[in-house]
Amino acid sequence: MIRSQLLLFQGISILPTNAQINFLVNLRALIISAFLSTKMKKIFISLLILLSGTNLFAQKLERIEPMFWFTGMHNPKLQLLVHGENIAKSTVTLTYPGIKLVKVNQVENPNYLFLDLQLSATAKAGKFPIDFSVNGKKIFSYTYELKTRDKNAGRIQGVTQKDFIYLLMPDRFSNGDKSNDVVQGLTETALNRDSMYYRHGGDIQGVINHLDYLKDLGITTIWMTPEVENDMQQASYHGYAVTDHYKIDPRYGTNELYKKYVEAAHAKGMKVIKDIVHNHIGTNHWFFKDLPMKNWVHQWPKYTQTSYRDQAVMDTHASAADRKKMLDGWFVPSMPDLNQNNPYVQNYLTQNHIWWIEYAGIDGLRLDTYPYNDPAYMADWAIKLKAEFPNLSVFGETFVHGVANQAYFTEGNTVNRGFDTHLPGITDMAVKEGIYEALNGKNGWTDGINRLYDVVAHDFLYKDPTKNCIALDNHDMSRFYSVVNEDFDKYKMGMAILLTMRGIPQMYYGTEILMKNFSDPDGLVRSDFPGGWDGDKKDKFIADGRTNKENEAFNFVKTLANYRKKSASLQTGKLMQFVPEDDIYVYFRYNTTAKGTVMVIVNNAEKEKTLNTDRFAERTLGITTAKNVISGESISFKEIKVPAKTTLVLELN
Repeated sequence: MIRSQLLLFQGISILPTNAQINFLVNLRALIISAFLSTKMKKIFISLLILLSGTNLFAQKLERIEPMFWFTGMHNPKLQLLVHGENIAKSTVTLTYPGIKLVKVNQVENPNYLFLDLQLSATAKAGKFPIDFSVNGKKIFSYTYELKTRDKNAGRIQGVTQKDFIYLLMPDRFSNGDKSNDVVQGLTETALNRDSMYYRHGGDIQGVINHLDYLKDLGITTIWMTPEVENDMQQASYHGYAVTDHYKIDPRYGTNELYKKYVEAAHAKGMKVIKDIVHNHIGTNHWFFKDLPMKNWVHQWPKYTQTSYRDQAVMDTHASAADRKKMLDGWFVPSMPDLNQNNPYVQNYLTQNHIWWIEYAGIDGLRLDTYPYNDPAYMADWAIKLKAEFPNLSVFGETFVHGVANQAYFTEGNTVNRGFDTHLPGITDMAVKEGIYEALNGKNGWTDGINRLYDVVAHDFLYKDPTKNCIALDNHDMSRFYSVVNEDFDKYKMGMAILLTMRGIPQMYYGTEILMKNFSDPDGLVRSDFPGGWDGDKKDKFIADGRTNKENEAFNFVKTLANYRKKSASLQTGKLMQFVPEDDIYVYFRYNTTAKGTVMVIVNNAEKEKTLNTDRFAERTLGITTAKNVISGESISFKEIKVPAKTTLVLELN
């Protein structure tokens, strides 16, 4: 008994605090017992010697983030977050050529240290120890690694209007690995495909398994909702309540598998967008449970939710209180609002995003809830990301109303903001609403087809509208096919506009097979892709598993998407639109240095129209024939018959 207590005592520096307390109570009883026995004096003296030389407030290293870094980065500064029990009582040292420990920052919580490192351009890849000592005695080391930066010029390609994005929710797309369906130790272990609010088992391997399907469809870029760990309660599958920034959710796979997914997509000629969240985290995030400092998140006397009023950010007449509530209020009670005025938070987020891009070779980022973030920090973030990755593409989610509201957040609007946001593009909700009105509305001066024309006419508000991401729906909206009342003609009209309009088109998973449903009340817009699970009655990934109408929809999208891959006018061309007349809206995509001007004719009337092309001579001079991109047929160009509720896509010859 005494011998085992002595051995345990010698290992006290690695015991958790609660265990130390219990141990010391037992140790005290042992000492008293030893003192009362003459025969135990020698043991008592030995115990006192050990006690006097041992740290009663033992340290324990939990994690260092980023867990490794890279050589040759543009920014020579690196700040390491160190977390562990009573870690602030440690003295930190490191020795490695080209790396200097500039400062050890202690903060309110003694369980944290923030290490400021300076990395020389001459620092080489390798491993080295970061030592933690107490009273001159080393208690443990962390082996840190600098990895060689991948300088392959084509690795991070960027996403442009040459691309066609496919948005999917990994939990609902395909289950490629049943072994990770339930991970013990996480908060949610239920797997229930009969409920829209539990996990269904889809994962990254399931996406990898269907890359050929996506490539055949004409997809060039994949965007998944966040893949990082969301160890939250029910409905954590959506991914927007992160609980570990540096870890892929184990129900989706591993960091290594995520990197393999990016590489596999690249090998098939496709790109990858990562969805990231600056604004908030989940309440089960490890650092929310043990905040580094009180102002790591926005604190309020009582719970305060954001107003969701983006106008308060841009309104020159706005109340300061309204602006603060919009920016600093929590998104929902389960998502604490990060304080981006805190320099430690800034460093943590910026480095995390740089780390993922360099680690995995990501081509673009989608920024969730962009208007809710601190504007000055987001501008600084954009500058730092661009310095490291010049080809990286970025667009921010602006779920707002109106072109001006969207444009306010994009780069170049320095007169309005007083600084440049350096945000290249946004999710163009105004174009979406314009398309919906064109398809479902009744034509009027600013209604129906004229709404879409008017929205596009406001492109002067953007520095470059071609960098906006345009879509017909996503995981937070009613599905497009349902919004047009399952009218197949309107479906084809909308998809044709999406794939020929300026900007970067994005399609929500399943739209190509007419998946439907409304966002309220039961979340069916996030239903599983049929065929993604063993035992599914129908497999919509293959033609034989689809109905005739589903195959017609699939082939319609496929034809246009693959035509887009070859059309210089749609990939890089300018846009010229004409004022709608007689319920017909016409626009052109053209490239002055290449052949193949594309003419798009939208007839949203309930009857066939005959369009005389003389009016469009600016773009059609000398044209005698045109090819229908969908059917492949050649048509006479002088007068074009446009069927009711049809969008014609013509290549001019």
